[in-house]
Amino acid sequence: MILAAGRGQRMRPLTDTLPKPLLEVRGKPLMQWPMEALAAGGFHDLVINTDWLGDLIPARFGDRFDAGGPQAQSSMSSMSIRYSHEGHDFGGALETAGGIVRALPWLGDVFWVAAGDIYMPGFRFTQEAATRFVASGKLAHLWLVPNPAHNLKGDFGLSPEGLALDTAPEPETFTFSTIGLYRAALFSPPYCDIAPGNPQGHKAPLAPILRAAMADGRVSAERYNGAWTDVGTPERLWQLNAGAPSVPHT
Repeated sequence: MILAAGRGQRMRPLTDTLPKPLLEVRGKPLMQWPMEALAAGGFHDLVINTDWLGDLIPARFGDRFDAGGPQAQSSMSSMSIRYSHEGHDFGGALETAGGIVRALPWLGDVFWVAAGDIYMPGFRFTQEAATRFVASGKLAHLWLVPNPAHNLKGDFGLSPEGLALDTAPEPETFTFSTIGLYRAALFSPPYCDIAPGNPQGHKAPLAPILRAAMADGRVSAERYNGAWTDVGTPERLWQLNAGAPSVPHT
């Protein structure tokens, strides 16, 4: 699932006429970067949620995405696309957890989620990572990055055993990259009380659900050191498109 329902207020006026995930970074829409990586990894079914100017996203990508390239497992990898139109259905975005629960009937038991406004060009969505996650028995696995200047406090800690931690007990924190693997069971009691498919359109953030599961030791994580940018301001978008080098974290 690619999250593409945000309004992008900090990106105005650029997002007054275009959804934030369709803003171009280095010649292609922001959300196309993870779409290409998912297709290259051999994943074939994609869900995209929409709200603000959401009709422009299916107008751009349609119901099928084809991507080739040197990292594809075949000469042409293809994904079918379903859209969860939160704006049409409920008059607004459902936040991260609310949007995921809304899309659960299409996502299956284990699935990836990534935000459509993150530039993470070196990340690989692999079958091997999904297989390891299934074998782990965990409810979520997160990729964490070193804290950028705009989030110095970080989001989560990381234990030596590879468990994601609430920030309180861990002196070193990291920022959640937005990329994660999930089991559908995370979005049911005791961690989430939204009805399956979210028929009432309840809005709910993801962080409290993750923190509750972390307290039970059910969330694993790993550090990602590649290039990563939260394209949250026009300045960051300009820096990427001006050719500022994407230097991996150290």
